[in-house]
Amino acid sequence: MPVRVVAVGASTGGPEALVTLLKSLSVALPPILITQHIAPRLALSFARYLGRHVPQDVEEARHGAELESGCVYVAPGHAHFKVAKRGDRLVVQLDGGEAVNRHRPSVDVLFDSVAAVVGGGAVGALLTGMGRDGAQGLWAMRQRGARTWVQDEASCVVFGMPRQALALGAATDVSSISRLGKALQDHCTRMSGCAAEAGTRAPA
Repeated sequence: MPVRVVAVGASTGGPEALVTLLKSLSVALPPILITQHIAPRLALSFARYLGRHVPQDVEEARHGAELESGCVYVAPGHAHFKVAKRGDRLVVQLDGGEAVNRHRPSVDVLFDSVAAVVGGGAVGALLTGMGRDGAQGLWAMRQRGARTWVQDEASCVVFGMPRQALALGAATDVSSISRLGKALQDHCTRMSGCAAEAGTRAPA
């Protein structure tokens, strides 16, 4: 199954980690969805900051927008960021509901929606951060067949969120932030190649 989305969650230390990750990725990747814990007034500035430092097109997620390859979508600071389906397309769904794990936007909410809507056609990565937000959602993604990474302790500013995910058995892989981009890139490329090869096989 080709990868349709890459979902990433981060908190303390996240902006620097995200720049390192995104700079090491090709623009020819599926949509990259990011929930970063951030104050509402800073969310748009954060999306613009990423856009100045990485090769991908970066935008603050807008309700109803179709997800496009080569683009990075950042959760706004006032709402949860979810994925939904519109026909055969994936779209942004924003939810102004209650905070989850004391956060809105919550990484768990993003990951849970990706698990439910995309399943094994997704990749998840949980980066540096305090607390446990994202651990349960990453586990849900793994249970649905997604490949899941956590950032290793040595390269984290705070190892709380990745540690909680590891304790749940939510991660298929652990990587330093400097190597995570290549690992994600290689996996997406390999899965696309597998899908293309499967499509050329003659029926039995």
